[in-house]
Amino acid sequence: MYDSLVIDHHPPERTRKITNRTLSPLTFTPILKDYIWGGRNLEKLGRDLPEGIVAESWEIAGHEDGSTVVDSGPWAGKKLTDIHAELGLDLIGHNNRWAQERNKFPLLIKLLDANRPLSVQVHPDDDYALSHEGNELGKTEMWVILRADPGAEVILGVKEGTTPQAFRLALEEGRLEPYLHHIPVEAGDHICVPAGTLHAIMGGLLIAEIQQNSNTTYRVYDWNRVGADGKPRPLHVDKALDVIDFDQIEPELHPPEQISESSGVRRAGLCRNTYFVTERVKMAEGSVYHGACMGDSLEIWGIIEGRVEISNMTMQAVRFALLPAMLGEFSVTALTRSTLLRIYVSAV
Repeated sequence: MYDSLVIDHHPPERTRKITNRTLSPLTFTPILKDYIWGGRNLEKLGRDLPEGIVAESWEIAGHEDGSTVVDSGPWAGKKLTDIHAELGLDLIGHNNRWAQERNKFPLLIKLLDANRPLSVQVHPDDDYALSHEGNELGKTEMWVILRADPGAEVILGVKEGTTPQAFRLALEEGRLEPYLHHIPVEAGDHICVPAGTLHAIMGGLLIAEIQQNSNTTYRVYDWNRVGADGKPRPLHVDKALDVIDFDQIEPELHPPEQISESSGVRRAGLCRNTYFVTERVKMAEGSVYHGACMGDSLEIWGIIEGRVEISNMTMQAVRFALLPAMLGEFSVTALTRSTLLRIYVSAV
């Protein structure tokens, strides 16, 4: 559940690092991934795609497996990892000091084309990832459904009565389905997926994913299919059974929780956890949201519908912008009726 959060936009003044570049909102050239479950559906979002399957578009990424490059402005041509190395907490904010201590950018923003079902999988938490995956982070994530075919669904959690012993036996016997909890979904739904939650995104879905900056996935079951090399993709059953939260029993989706509505700007909470807060912001044409990044946290704004101007930079759906933690005051102006995602990190 999302808890309402009051943000003090004017905390004590921070000390800014000296840099020869002006801090400004950053947009990036996405990195495309061609996993076997992808398709061509990102074209429906206006994307120009190369030939072949495209499964994921990493919109804002600073990971060893891919770092997005700024596409315009004074930082054009620079990788996010290099900008983070130069700016540190001025980029990510003091609420992300834990990530800075590990030399990690805290978040990873993706678009997913689940043209076919993904594997049944689970992600570890930070402690398990540190113990078993080097300096990798755990992975708490959330999904916002952008498009959904009729009958689309996700798997989330386990059925009532599922035990680790019964689950392992079902895997060995190839009869896992009775233990999987299916939830129908449609465009506009959001799903919060804490680390340890058994899950699978099924086919016919376009999704925006907000997650910790991690690429660690433990596959439990992959529908008996093979990868591009003609061989089954690796499974990670023992690690998965170590981290699956079997108390996530038949979870339900929760509606957005209204935060505020004023002057044509309506904010609603979607997910709030230790690693990020996500709001949905609906804006009437001509309305303006005024905010400030004063050192505590970066903000990431995703335009899901419509066209907006963020501090004199015009953007339309579907794009994401990163606002550095020491950016200062900013505004978002709706040039048309628009829906946006606002992502930031709250104080613990």
